[in-house]
Amino acid sequence: MPKLLLLGAGFSRNWGGWLATEVFEYLLGTKAVIGSDKLRQLLWKHQLSGGFEAALAELQMLAKNHPAEWQFDLAEFESAVLVMFGDMNSGFLDLGDWDLQTPPKESSKTIPFFLNKFDAIFTLNQDLLLEEHYLSRVDLSLISPRRWDGASLPGLDFRPSLEPFHHLSKARGRWIPQSNLNVDLSARMQPIYKLHGSSNWQKEDGSPLLIMGGNKTQEISTTPILQMYQNKFAEYLSEPNARLMVIGYGFGDEHINEALTQAVELGLKIFLIDPMGAELALKLNKTRSSGQITCGTPLESVFQKSLIGGSRRSLKEIFDGSPIEYKKVMNFFI
Repeated sequence: MPKLLLLGAGFSRNWGGWLATEVFEYLLGTKAVIGSDKLRQLLWKHQLSGGFEAALAELQMLAKNHPAEWQFDLAEFESAVLVMFGDMNSGFLDLGDWDLQTPPKESSKTIPFFLNKFDAIFTLNQDLLLEEHYLSRVDLSLISPRRWDGASLPGLDFRPSLEPFHHLSKARGRWIPQSNLNVDLSARMQPIYKLHGSSNWQKEDGSPLLIMGGNKTQEISTTPILQMYQNKFAEYLSEPNARLMVIGYGFGDEHINEALTQAVELGLKIFLIDPMGAELALKLNKTRSSGQITCGTPLESVFQKSLIGGSRRSLKEIFDGSPIEYKKVMNFFI
């Protein structure tokens, strides 16, 4: 019975990471947007319908169809997004301690102890929170000596930072896809799959390797490492009696939802940690607003078939609050 974890932006939010609406507001203050009426208008156009990613999707299409007019704007916008990641990652790197407990701490309630319990971790986040605080600072062999020797990103080679004091930091170096793409780790290594790439991933030519904006499915299909990660995601979800905990994912990516829908038909069970809890699918259904003709959605069906519980509390409340909520979450592993 594999225990799997899927993370979205709401996970990093527990340590101050930005949600999509906050990224929208960040981008309004960047040099690229302040200096371009076109980019500013494009952002505001999509404020309530997809936010900055929808704006980027339209910009990508405009640059494809009218490169002379829009290619420079696309490059400026994408550069601004990378600067945003740089600022957010800088904050994560400065975190002295990412455990959410106030002293005295219980070792069994630390974030590393919790993450260590999963057979595989999948994340849509492109920030470097996990790289710095889980891959770099935690010795998994001490947490579970009979299970893991460590954790790694399958199919990628790590190239360390040249800065002497940061040589071991998995967040400060670069990750490059292997030429042979061996995504099958040793059974003693916990796999972490970043399904949309990451802000410190690079292609061999030095260009960034992360998927943003529209047409993610097409972009993933032409990026071998991400296509193999997507395949691994579907494989894990489809294993007999698989259980998936979802933290901070807003169910806005069609290719992820499709994989979940197919796996639920095969028996996948889901535990959700989100402020909206089991009502999330209903809240995302626009036909359930006043005055609309109500139509059920595939996501509502997924929730009804697969949910085996949930928590509306933040991770801080779960790990440093009432033992009642903590026990409910940990029942997932029983």
